[in-house]
Amino acid sequence: MSAVEIAAKIGSGSLSAREAVESHLARIEAENPKYNAVVTLAAEQALEAADTADRQLAAGEPVGPLHGVPVVHKDLQPTRGIRTTYGSRLFHDFVPDADSLLVERIKAAGAITLGKTNTPEFGAGSQTFNAVFGKTLNPWDTAKTCGGSTGGGAVALATGMAPLADGSDLGGSLRNPASFCSVVGLRPTAGRIPAWPTQFPWMPLSVEGPMARSVSDLALFCSAIAGYDARAPLSFDDGADFAAPLGRSFRGTRVAWWTGLGGIPVDKRVRDITDAQRGVFEALGCIVEDAEPDLSGADEVFRTLRTWMTGVRLGEAVRAHPALFKDTLHWEVEKASQLTAQQVGNAHVRLAEIHERMRKFMDRHEFFVLPVSQVPPFDVNLPYPMEVDGVRMETYIDWMKSCYLISVTGAPALSVPAGFTPEGLPVGIQIVAGHRKERALLEMGFAFEQAVNITRRLI
Repeated sequence: MSAVEIAAKIGSGSLSAREAVESHLARIEAENPKYNAVVTLAAEQALEAADTADRQLAAGEPVGPLHGVPVVHKDLQPTRGIRTTYGSRLFHDFVPDADSLLVERIKAAGAITLGKTNTPEFGAGSQTFNAVFGKTLNPWDTAKTCGGSTGGGAVALATGMAPLADGSDLGGSLRNPASFCSVVGLRPTAGRIPAWPTQFPWMPLSVEGPMARSVSDLALFCSAIAGYDARAPLSFDDGADFAAPLGRSFRGTRVAWWTGLGGIPVDKRVRDITDAQRGVFEALGCIVEDAEPDLSGADEVFRTLRTWMTGVRLGEAVRAHPALFKDTLHWEVEKASQLTAQQVGNAHVRLAEIHERMRKFMDRHEFFVLPVSQVPPFDVNLPYPMEVDGVRMETYIDWMKSCYLISVTGAPALSVPAGFTPEGLPVGIQIVAGHRKERALLEMGFAFEQAVNITRRLI
C-alpha cells in the first residue's frame, strides 16, 4: 500500500498500526539481506509504538496525519535510543539521547520508526557505502549503485521495506538516489523543513526533505514535517497546504527546457530519456521553450562552500583520527585548509547573485526541467564515475553537477521517475520551481507522474 492508503486504513480502523508495522518488518527480514538498505533495525520499539498508536485511536485521541505509518530514518538523523553512526567508524556504537527536529516532527505526526537506513560516511558522495555497514545495492540491478547519500532510504522504498523515508540534500542526496531507484525525492527550499541540530543554521545549501514512492505520498509527508520552528532560523510557514488534492490545470504554463547546462557532460541514455519527456509537458498544455538560468559561478560557489563546511565539521576529527576517514574526506579537509577568508566571502556574495538571477528567471517560467543525474546507475564497486560521456571526472563530485548547480540557486527541485535505459536502469527527471513554490512543484510532479504512468516499484 501507499502511505496515503495506510494512513487512511488505519484511521478508518480497517488496518491496525501493528499490522502495518508487522508487515513491513517481515518485508525487511525478507528483502534487506539482498540490498543492505536498513542498517539498524528497531523492531521492538516499532511494535511497542504500534500498540500505543492503536490504543490512542481506540480511545478517540487526536492523531496526526502519519498516525501508524511506518517510516525509516537516514543514519545521519539523530534518533533517541537508536544507534546513529553517520556511516562512520568513529560513531560505530553511538546512541543519541535526543531526536533531531525532523525525527521529532515525524514522530509527532504519528509515524512509527522501523530503523535507520544506510548512507555514505558523513553523507559525503552520491554512492552509498561505508566502512561500518558496507555497500547498499540497487534493487533494479544489484551490480549497480543505488546512488546517495540517501541511498538506503531509496532502496527501502523501492523494495517495499517502508512507505516513507527521510533524507537530506546538499548536492543531490535526495534527488540522485530517487532517480537511481525509481522513487520520488524532494529537495525543498531551505527552511521549508526545519533542520536542527546543525552547525550551519544560516546556510541554505544543505536541507532535509522527504522521499516516497509517489508524489501523493510525498505531499502527505510534507504536510507533517514542513513549517516553522524557533530552533531553525531559516524556517518559515507560508500557509502552503500540502494535504490538499494535487490536481490542477497546466494549460498555458511556461516551462523552460534544459539545453546543456553550460556544456556539462551527460550520458546519452540520460539525455534521450529526459528529452523524450518534453512531449508529456506539452500534452499537459504547457508552453515549453528552450531556456536555462544563468548558472555561471555556481560550480565554484558549491565547491568552495561545500569544502568550507566539510572542513569546519570534520577537520579536527580527521586530523585526530586519520585512519577512520575515507580518502575523499581527507581530500576535502585538506582543500578546506587552503581556503582563504576572501574565497569564502566571495562565494557567499556570488551565492546571492545567483539566487537573484534565478528569481528573475523563474518569474518568466513557472518550471525548469533538466536531468537529475548525468549518468544512470553505475558499477557499485566504483566510488564514483571516472568519466561521463567521454569526459574524465577529476573529483568524486564532478558527475553531480546537474544536481548541485540547482542546489546553489536555492530553488526547490523534485526527482520523479521518467523511464529506464535499454539495460533496464531507472532514470529520473528533475523539475525545478521558484523559491518556496513546493506546492506548485508537487502539483506538476503529480501531473507528470500520472501522465507517464511507468512502473516505479519492485513490490
